[in-house]
Amino acid sequence: MLSLESAKHLAAAGIMWDPRPGDRFVIDNEQLHQDVFWISDLTVEVHHYQDQTVLGFNGTTEWALDSVDLDQSIWLPREDQLRELIGDRLNALLRTPDGWEVRVSGAHGIDVHTAPDVEEAYAAALLAIADPGS
Repeated sequence: MLSLESAKHLAAAGIMWDPRPGDRFVIDNEQLHQDVFWISDLTVEVHHYQDQTVLGFNGTTEWALDSVDLDQSIWLPREDQLRELIGDRLNALLRTPDGWEVRVSGAHGIDVHTAPDVEEAYAAALLAIADPGS
């Protein structure tokens, strides 16, 4: 699973989240960072009120949590979502002895990003695409 730190970097780089069922997220509160939530039509639904998106918690009467603003949530994109965001710049995903290698088309050829976790390797590639100067 993508680390909270990498997810925060993606958000800071301007990677936008349009919440959908199946998405996972954490609430941006240090006491809740260890709790990963999943959007589901049965438990956490996306509600739109005027110009605000809210994640509503259904059936959680044991919690004092009814909903949370989207800007208080940190999206933890899945492998398929990261791959989709990279789009046609993706050249290859390779398994290495140390983890995973993602190859993407860059300004001067093929850029290679490696990490022990496949989602972390995709996130590194996406961050490089979003901010090529870093």
